[in-house]
Amino acid sequence: MTYQVHAIQYGLVPERTSAGNFLGGDPHENAPMPLHFYVWLIRGNGRTILVDTGFNAERAARRNRTIDRCPIEALSQLGVAAGDVDTVVITHLHYDHAGNMDKLPNARFVLQEAEMGFATGRHMRHALIRHPFELGDVQLMVALNYAERVDWMNGDGEIAPGVRVHHLPGHSLGLQAVTVETEAGRICLASDVAHFYDNIAYGLPFPITANIAGQLDGHETVRRLPSRPELLVPGHDPRVNTSFEAIPDDPLIFDLTRPLA
Repeated sequence: MTYQVHAIQYGLVPERTSAGNFLGGDPHENAPMPLHFYVWLIRGNGRTILVDTGFNAERAARRNRTIDRCPIEALSQLGVAAGDVDTVVITHLHYDHAGNMDKLPNARFVLQEAEMGFATGRHMRHALIRHPFELGDVQLMVALNYAERVDWMNGDGEIAPGVRVHHLPGHSLGLQAVTVETEAGRICLASDVAHFYDNIAYGLPFPITANIAGQLDGHETVRRLPSRPELLVPGHDPRVNTSFEAIPDDPLIFDLTRPLA
């Protein structure tokens, strides 16, 4: 079983510098280091699976983020309508990964039970911990569960033949990466296990973390998950745009089965 996998960039933080991207010291001496926002589409074997759902224009304005387009509407560039998506993997419930869930009427949602427990548990009384979450997204996930549309995971598991999730707590306690079998090999969508390639290369996590040791362990794991190094895809790195071939009709959608290295 093999799949097509695409990364869709829908927004960015253009003025960000490297000082904001590393816990434990900045190896780049505060160089320009934008942060990009992506969702990922997996298609094949009769399945249409979306990994994460991004955020909307209202959230972008409130959090001072640049949004280029609605990530769900951008699926049309790949010939996919919102109603075609049968499964959504929410890697974690942070605002930039779990918005727009209401725009996917026919999807089932895959979430780690640990993430729901974290997002609704006692630690959310701390403003620092709850800052990356949006209450509305968490409440919507509760509503989806009441509607019997959530498939709960407790650790690693296969969600479709050749598509697996991997529970790697650190950045958030229910964070999960996704691996996909393709003709190019096994791709690892790391999501926020590693925001940037350099978080892994320097052993320095992204500053938002629920468990530093778990985040460093996650770096080690996602390095092992793809079948070759160039098929590791971090969650927010602009280098994704220069590491994979863009599709002909859209310079911000990238075919992850076609690495340029």
